[in-house]
Amino acid sequence: MGPVVDWGHRDYGDALGAMRRAVAERRAGAIGDTLFFVEHPPVITVGVEGDDGGAAASGLPVVRVERGGHGTYHGPGQLVGYPIVDLDRRGRDVRRYVHEVEAVLVDALATFDLRATHVSGRHGVWVDGERKIASIGIAVDHWITLHGFALNVDLDLAPFEQFRPCGLDGSLMTSMARELGRPVGLGEARSAVGSAWVARFGGSELRPPLGPAAETPSAA
Repeated sequence: MGPVVDWGHRDYGDALGAMRRAVAERRAGAIGDTLFFVEHPPVITVGVEGDDGGAAASGLPVVRVERGGHGTYHGPGQLVGYPIVDLDRRGRDVRRYVHEVEAVLVDALATFDLRATHVSGRHGVWVDGERKIASIGIAVDHWITLHGFALNVDLDLAPFEQFRPCGLDGSLMTSMARELGRPVGLGEARSAVGSAWVARFGGSELRPPLGPAAETPSAA
């Protein structure tokens, strides 16, 4: 299995290109299953289910991508994870994979004494079944996963109210900082999610940010 790698702060378009290259490398066997962490500057991404036009009206940059779901917001203070996983070796069960990713986030949040759950019929992770703290949207290319999850750690939630994130009212979105009533560092969240990922998916612990010349790890 591959490692958990931190890309640091990275433009969405740049990260998208690197993610797609990682998919090709995983398919070729050049790398193992790998989770990439990243923090993006403000951007709205829109999945294959589209949105109600609010994303464009928000005034924020909008990028349309091949993942499932509607539109969502990425910005500073949010931990984004892009798992590149070969589902051919995991039974080709996309639904189970999504639930496993949700479980990783639930496990990580539990280390902060934050009780979060999956809500039947809805993707993502919720607090008290009412407030969404993490969004999930994936794509699968020849059974290799791309895109992933966005965990609201300590960010300005106002941009979510400028459109309908995941087809929902933006007021339903919450963050770790809001729920805990204190500032939460992105490093705290990275450590917790990385450990929870390794516990469920295997691999090695978090590596530091990679430079442009070494954006994917060697085979594992």
